[in-house]
Amino acid sequence: MDSLDWKDLSAQEITKRVTSKVQAGSIVLFHNAALHTPEALPTILETLLQEGYTFVPISQLILPGTYNTDYTIDHTGRQMAA
Repeated sequence: MDSLDWKDLSAQEITKRVTSKVQAGSIVLFHNAALHTPEALPTILETLLQEGYTFVPISQLILPGTYNTDYTIDHTGRQMAA
């Protein structure tokens, strides 16, 4: 999910957007040069940790291999083991 931080949303708006839309398995996109992201991140991380989420490297979420051989992607964009 895109945090939309690149639109110069306030830290509060970024936090609300991310914490209300994240779900198990979500990959949240933040941008390095976004103005208010550094301000929003501590609250986002604390909130999600309190809600029981954990954070893992992207390599633990993405299935390795070749598309249509080792995995497919369903209509929602989720990878499924073949």
